[in-house]
Amino acid sequence: MSRWRAALPLILLVLAGIVLFASGSLDQLGPRQLVAHQVEWQAQIVEHPWLTRLAYIGLLTLTVATGIPGTIVVILAGGFAFGVVDATLCSSAGLLLGSLILYLASRYAFGPGSRQPPAIVARLHHGFERHPASYTLFLRFVPVVPFGAVTIALAWLRCPLWLFLGATWLGGTVALIFETSIGAGLGDAMSQSDSFGIALFMHRGVLLPLGALALLALLPLLIERLTRKRRQAGRHPD
Repeated sequence: MSRWRAALPLILLVLAGIVLFASGSLDQLGPRQLVAHQVEWQAQIVEHPWLTRLAYIGLLTLTVATGIPGTIVVILAGGFAFGVVDATLCSSAGLLLGSLILYLASRYAFGPGSRQPPAIVARLHHGFERHPASYTLFLRFVPVVPFGAVTIALAWLRCPLWLFLGATWLGGTVALIFETSIGAGLGDAMSQSDSFGIALFMHRGVLLPLGALALLALLPLLIERLTRKRRQAGRHPD
């Protein structure tokens, strides 16, 4: 019974995510819907600048805390609505709050972490034990594993709270700069064209941050290749 009580916050988060995803609310943040109601959205933002930003932070906090796959849709919509700078600041706050809620709920549910960990945690365990700070930063900077899955894994590994918050804020903000830039670029591109297609992604404001995100995703392969060469050079000195 105590195990179920410990898992209750995490279960409630999962249920909230399922309800939010199934309700179709996030469909209203799609590019077509944003363009169709752009005038109304901008009027609301101008009339209620703080309230709209707080509502956005709350929505992103909820999506991150529940781990549903619609987080990127919310972030792109934020870039579309608020611009790169404001959206990055608001998204960073929502990302940090949502991750903290999911981390604390997961850590409470897992207890001391003595039970057999999930496969994803077992794969991350070795690197985390050897270099916890650098490994945590690496996981947050480089999208090798979904953001929510990394949060749950770090909770199981008993990552110190200060390290978790610092790595989440720093690594998450780097990715957010590019993601909100894509949203803002899509807004500029769609304001100049009535059609929605692949041509929109050729717009400079979309293509450049997309390329940066692609390079960020390829970073693990580059690091792995460089470390492999160093290990091979160490085994076979000239």
